[in-house]
Amino acid sequence: MTELRFAHAINRALVESMEADENVVVFGEDVAGPGGPFGVTKGLLDKFGPNRVRDTPISEAAITGAAVGAAMSGLKPVVEIMFIDFITLAMDALVNQAAKARFMFGGQFSVPMVVRTPHGGGVGAGPQHSQCLEAWVAHVPGLKVVCPSTIPDAYGLLRAAIDDPDPVIYVENKSLYAMKGEFPDNAPFIEIGKANIVRSGTDVTLVTYGAMLARSLEAAKNLASDGISVEVIDLRSIQPWDEEAVLESLTRTHRLVVCHEAVEAFGVGAEIIARMVDIGFDEFDAPPLRVAAPFMPPPYAPSLENEFVPSVEKITEALRRTLA
Repeated sequence: MTELRFAHAINRALVESMEADENVVVFGEDVAGPGGPFGVTKGLLDKFGPNRVRDTPISEAAITGAAVGAAMSGLKPVVEIMFIDFITLAMDALVNQAAKARFMFGGQFSVPMVVRTPHGGGVGAGPQHSQCLEAWVAHVPGLKVVCPSTIPDAYGLLRAAIDDPDPVIYVENKSLYAMKGEFPDNAPFIEIGKANIVRSGTDVTLVTYGAMLARSLEAAKNLASDGISVEVIDLRSIQPWDEEAVLESLTRTHRLVVCHEAVEAFGVGAEIIARMVDIGFDEFDAPPLRVAAPFMPPPYAPSLENEFVPSVEKITEALRRTLA
């Protein structure tokens, strides 16, 4: 075991992927010289040179369109959209080109590209730099979407995403970049579509991902002192997501809460609960609940942002309600 920060685990995954495959290239706004707005790509230019690590103009449409063409021509581009809020400008290339190429060409082409993009609050970045829009891209057939919560998963999911033959949106919560923790030697790839049971429990299932994992675990720990056993599942992969793991847990706990930082309406939590009702309705002993942000833009003021992002207290309250 070594100690590593979340951002450095992503950097290590990029370095090792580029060392393993000369077709892996990195480009985006300020990813080369400056090392990215959060320092994640620092050192890549010195190690791999300007042919493989390139700064681009400020045009998300151009960045993503170039990545689609590069991927269909034999490269494996890893591009950065500086904030997920700006993915709106890249949607044509992602939704109409990258996601559909394999289908439209009868499997003759694949698009092995990764879009790295930070989401979420916690750093006072305001309504145009703090959104969680992962449900947008998860709605599109042909796109895979992952969101790591831990340092080993930040590494393992990115290695798997770069190795995947189809386009993957790799979502990073910016509040996690400075998180420090243990990183195992010979860390494995993390299979896309497989959830992780982080904490076993018998009374209620709590499904989450990204920065909400830490708060979910804290809520579970608090309830344990009252004799309430919470099973915490880190989804890790949003599209595809691990229906089997969630259903198996539900069949044991018979209660379900889903927590995410994105707004509640039409979100990942809604899809998970709807699917569990479809295939596991008879397992529920209480109505399933969502803990998520209210239906409004992320506020700028720290006091308001603290209220906007789901808190440990709100998660704890929801868990208690399912047991009332």
